Amino acid sequence: MRKSMSIQFKDYDMVERFSKDIANMKGEFDLISGRKVVDAKSFLGIFSLDLSAPLTLNAVTDDAQAFTVFERYAL
Repeated sequence: MRKSMSIQFKDYDMVERFSKDIANMKGEFDLISGRKVVDAKSFLGIFSLDLSAPLTLNAVTDDAQAFTVFERYAL
């Protein structure tokens, strides 16, 4: 299943929680900020993005539970 959603991190703790949530999920996950795309499982990659603006999460996974977890970060 392929899905895109807008997310935003309000503080460092949200980024840390997101990284822990996504670490063991099966699938491919990308975060997009403008023209920059990083692997959403990369903690350092996330911090290379402009976190003051909303991000787009592109997910390709068979894990339906993943989208329930991502709703915490949705706008």
